[in-house]
Amino acid sequence: MDHVVSLIKEYFPSSAGELSIGGVAVSELARQYGTPMFVYDRGIIDEKWNLLRDALPPPFSICYSVKANPNQTILKHFLSKGAGLEVASAGEFCQALHAGCPPDKIIFAGPGKTESELELVLGKGIGEIHLESVREAERVSAIAQKLGLHARVAVRVNPSGEAEGGAMRMGGRPAAFGIDEETLDEVLDRVISLKNLEFRGIHLFTGTQILDFQILVSQYRKGLEVALRVATRLKRSLHTLDFGGGLGTPYFPHEQQLDTQKLKTELSLLFESVHSEPLFSGTHFMVEPGRYLVGEAGVYVTRVIDLKVSRGKKFLILDGGMHHHLAASGNLGQTIKRNYPVAVLNKLDEPAEETFEVSGPLCTPLDVLARGAILPRIEIGDLVGVFQSGAYGRSASPLGFLSHPAPPEIWVDNGSHRLIRRRGEFADYLRDQPSGSESPA
Repeated sequence: MDHVVSLIKEYFPSSAGELSIGGVAVSELARQYGTPMFVYDRGIIDEKWNLLRDALPPPFSICYSVKANPNQTILKHFLSKGAGLEVASAGEFCQALHAGCPPDKIIFAGPGKTESELELVLGKGIGEIHLESVREAERVSAIAQKLGLHARVAVRVNPSGEAEGGAMRMGGRPAAFGIDEETLDEVLDRVISLKNLEFRGIHLFTGTQILDFQILVSQYRKGLEVALRVATRLKRSLHTLDFGGGLGTPYFPHEQQLDTQKLKTELSLLFESVHSEPLFSGTHFMVEPGRYLVGEAGVYVTRVIDLKVSRGKKFLILDGGMHHHLAASGNLGQTIKRNYPVAVLNKLDEPAEETFEVSGPLCTPLDVLARGAILPRIEIGDLVGVFQSGAYGRSASPLGFLSHPAPPEIWVDNGSHRLIRRRGEFADYLRDQPSGSESPA
């Protein structure tokens, strides 16, 4: 509970006995919009943006990673701050366009881009495609020739092991992402030889969920080394050096916030040499965070609908679960189940004295949001919240599993609130299905 207490103190300071999100009591939000639901606090998003913007050297730009949370209101909010958008599918590209993002401020990365996706984004004038293989480069070249245009591309590099780090590591080992640093020279020769490709730079990604500023600095140093080697070989500056994302959110008690002040100090020292290097003149430095910007702004709010005891264990049953928040259930990459921060939102001032298994409504034993959670005395109708739910919550969950309605999303802004995605309906599952005898089994 200490972790929950510290989160509330830092991000929801107006809370007393009941959680207040952006100055609005959670019970009022539940009354108006129902449960389960995701609630996002604009003030927290702005706080995280400002911390990151201050930590990065002035030449850096920020591209928000749409995969973290693709809600249109969130995309528009980051666009209003001057951010670009990083997408990983044609669907995310279309969402970026719908939010009003100019195509040339969108970058497209991902290991399995299809021909139809590439044709769509190239035809719309996408800013850059970040190549993952020689075959993909050849595919982009052929499509660009067919469309009679030049494709702006960068090469995603899977760097050597000394730059790896984070909870989900990708560098220095076999991976589906990017091309191995050891083969970079030969890949570049092939990319540059292809028609209708404009090679612009390097994309480095070594891991995600990084909370240690020293690991980030090490990775940025590695990126500069790789970019300088490529620029020296080409005898010209690169347009793009994309350091990727990877900035983390502390979900569990043993984890600490990323120290952005120390990151700022170390990056300032690191980039002193950049300013004096002619081959970096004109280079566009960028990062593409997602989770760091929105993760702590979100709370998944559910309601207790049943209480029971089974062979000595107490269970509380919620109206929401893993179909809305797969990550909190531990089924999105956790080897050992660890509880996200969970609290009874309408009893913050009551002592935690009972141990519960916190389960959702699904007919599967996987639907457990917290194991052995020590909580206040529970009653039917109490509101239970999962913190750190702004990223990879709704967007990374099997919303269609067991055909429960998808949860709504609510935007809170300094005392005001509004619906930014409606609750799903049971009829949604029938609209795209064939009727009559054509209905699938």
